[in-house]
Amino acid sequence: MESRLLGNGMRLVAASCPTDTVYVGLAMDAGTRDEEEKESGMAHFAEHLSFKGTTRRTSRQIITRMESVGGDMNAFTGKEETVYYCTCRREHFGRAVDLLFDIVFNSTYPREAMEKEAEVVTDEIESYNDSPSELIYDDFEAMLFHGHPLGRNILGDADRLRQYDSTDVARYTGRLYIPERAALFVYGNIAIPEILRHIPDIPAAAATVRNAVRTMPDEEYRPEEKVICKDTHQTHIMMGARAYGGSERKRTALLLANNILGGPGLSSRLNLALREKRGLVYTVESTLTTYTDAGLWAVYFGCDHKDAAKCKRLVRNELRRLCDAPLPEKTLNAAKRQLTGQIALSYDNFESVAIGMGKRMLHYNRTQTGEEMIQAIRALTPEQVWEAAREVFNPERLTILEYR
Repeated sequence: MESRLLGNGMRLVAASCPTDTVYVGLAMDAGTRDEEEKESGMAHFAEHLSFKGTTRRTSRQIITRMESVGGDMNAFTGKEETVYYCTCRREHFGRAVDLLFDIVFNSTYPREAMEKEAEVVTDEIESYNDSPSELIYDDFEAMLFHGHPLGRNILGDADRLRQYDSTDVARYTGRLYIPERAALFVYGNIAIPEILRHIPDIPAAAATVRNAVRTMPDEEYRPEEKVICKDTHQTHIMMGARAYGGSERKRTALLLANNILGGPGLSSRLNLALREKRGLVYTVESTLTTYTDAGLWAVYFGCDHKDAAKCKRLVRNELRRLCDAPLPEKTLNAAKRQLTGQIALSYDNFESVAIGMGKRMLHYNRTQTGEEMIQAIRALTPEQVWEAAREVFNPERLTILEYR
């Protein structure tokens, strides 16, 4: 894996992949938390509108540019980034890079497209509102980061979206879609010199637009409980707390502890306690979400209304088991084998690996291979995992949200 800092401030990270397929993208340091108060939903809206026309291409030309050669182009918006990426044959790499740079740096955000796309996003918002198992994640994050941009909904508000015009979108992207806030990532059988030959000449941003400053959540975490009446068939419950940011050294230990607690395996402690032994839930999962300077951990499950109190009690019991004493060496080693095996298998998903490369370079200005991550997990001690569990999984300091 190699990385370079280009003359205009853009970062480049590239890794070799034994395939004729190339995964290439631009990760922009521009997410929901970078919106100003009056720009709610703008990060996601700008991502949609970037496909609707540039100074060089119509929306139709953008859509067909990669599809016509069997390639694919996509994008997504997060709290801290917007990522545009292409998958193509190696011979079409230049075409993909040219298109990516065009839609990121030359989009025009035509007014007629904005009106249509606002309705598309409105439908997306309503689809979330119809899915309590997805909506609860947004409401829970709003509780944990109340009043901070990290608690802001990515999709925004339908009425606000309909009020934006082209100037509003251009102002947002003009402030944030600049080379200094971009990482170009390439995963494929292609050398750095060839990559550099295809990168368009994008000038560094003027000093006047380098004004995006992120503020850390400085308010002390205070647990709270909330019940929202949704008239749902099940009770949907989320329990959790704030967790470590991406630069915190304890994050790896917490990753292992979380995998033991409620990771994707059927042998996770929560799945055994709530589903396999008692049949109280269909799905129970524990997730970690990491941002650059903060994070959150949460357990989600849906159950019959009459079983809600029992399920919450069982979750707390499993948290106490992890917090009360360090894991025996044999149990820890088994957990390490499971997690490192999951990581090794995940590296067969080349698209995910490529995007991970880009986001890591964008936010932390560094690279990390799968083997490096595996070695870090293998080096963990029982005391390190115990410390992380005690600090984050404290059963007496949980934020709890219920949909009933």
